Amino acid sequence: MSQLKVYNKSDVLSLTKIRKFETRLGEEILTAADPNNIAASIEKSPAEYVLFGIPEDIGVRASEGQGGGEPAWVSFLSNFLNIQSNDFLVGSNILLLGHLDFRDLAQLIEANASDPEEKLMAYRHAVHTIDEAVEPLIRIITAAGKIPIVIAGGHNNAYPLIKGAAKGLNKAGLIPLPQINAVNLDAHPEFSPIEGRHSANGFRYAEEDGFLEKYCVIGVHENNIPQNVWLDIRNNPFTDLITYEDIFVLEKRNFAQAVAHATGYTEDNYIGLELDLDAIAQVPGAGLPPSGLTPLHARQYVTFAAIDSRIAYLHICEGAVCVGNGCSNPSTGRLISYIVSDFLKARE
Repeated sequence: MSQLKVYNKSDVLSLTKIRKFETRLGEEILTAADPNNIAASIEKSPAEYVLFGIPEDIGVRASEGQGGGEPAWVSFLSNFLNIQSNDFLVGSNILLLGHLDFRDLAQLIEANASDPEEKLMAYRHAVHTIDEAVEPLIRIITAAGKIPIVIAGGHNNAYPLIKGAAKGLNKAGLIPLPQINAVNLDAHPEFSPIEGRHSANGFRYAEEDGFLEKYCVIGVHENNIPQNVWLDIRNNPFTDLITYEDIFVLEKRNFAQAVAHATGYTEDNYIGLELDLDAIAQVPGAGLPPSGLTPLHARQYVTFAAIDSRIAYLHICEGAVCVGNGCSNPSTGRLISYIVSDFLKARE
């Protein structure tokens, strides 16, 4: 776990704006007691939630997408730590662990790949390195009875999150087999074929390897669904999909009903709760749809699912602060902080 940069209280307070007569989450949030023994720090912590970031664009680039999501972690953290601590939400139930740093790996690929094809293959190979760092950390957190909250990075990280949570919950005796369900709010199905690891096929790899039992994705744009993926999902009794058009254009069911369907479909097991920010029209990212969900939909989705499901982890990914085409949205981090606070309030 050499990529893990563990935070101390000074790191947290450096991002927290202290103000007289007020208390911010950053003043109360917990950090690892022993940075040299992460497993013991997590296990002994009184916090129920363990928060960390994966600020990387490697998985998105391995899917031939744009970067720009790496700064989302710091943007989120700067906002989240400055939320008011009050009767609605306190920071003492959260352990802020730190972030996984893969910048050297990305820089190595950019400096040495000789052509676009070699660069693509190198990025896909590099995703395995990320998997190998994320999976054991999630396994440690879930085996200790804690709920991971994971921010930033590409949707490639769904695979090690599912794998690690399934193994951890099984080790803790909470599930009989190392296998969980997943619910995803996303403009894309993220169920592309096995062709090397990238941000669009994490759920497929998790299913193929036996760690994902049921998968339901909400809000997918019909224009984004490859025919082979559509057939695979429709012909598999353990996968389900509700399109954006069915909810908002044809109005076959409303948004709350769609979320209720997803949580009901997966209620027989713990779920990985996934939110891809490219589903939201106002947030730049890998998708940047001209039509899409609103921030309110994202907040309601996380709230409803947190109340109605057994949560293995929360994962919010692919929200960009800046992308190569010039789009910029510094408020992305603040939106993520609202969504995380909604999740915590709903759980309480």
